[in-house]
Amino acid sequence: MLRWTVIFIIVAIVAAIFGFGGISESAAGIAKILFFIFIILFLISLFMGRKKL
Repeated sequence: MLRWTVIFIIVAIVAAIFGFGGISESAAGIAKILFFIFIILFLISLFMGRKKL
């Protein structure tokens, strides 16, 4: 449990650095692009998994 706490603290520190450093806009743009890429890959794998060869 202590391990998860340390991981979340590190993630919060990194997020604060990006948020206060002005990098948040570009990080949000990258996150949107990655979100749509992974949605497309999920849908492709969902439909390809239904086909039985």
